[in-house]
Amino acid sequence: MITSALIFAFVCFGLGLLLNLWRMATGPDTADRILALDTMVINIIALLILYGIWQGTAVYYEASMLVAMVGFVSTVAYCRFVLRGDIIE
Repeated sequence: MITSALIFAFVCFGLGLLLNLWRMATGPDTADRILALDTMVINIIALLILYGIWQGTAVYYEASMLVAMVGFVSTVAYCRFVLRGDIIE
């Protein structure tokens, strides 16, 4: 039962990742592209967590925490670059 639930979740988050990639490629505005990139990071974190559950190891939880931190910092840096033109003042 858990295997079918994991496969369903993999398909759902994979489809969400593809739709976010489409939004990032065809977004009408820069803000839409930034939001799509941030949502892609969230979907990648969910896929890492699901893969960790499937494999039964805790290594992927730690990797998802690293991806979350890098994703947050990259989103903030990209927003600052769009708003101010530079990242470091």
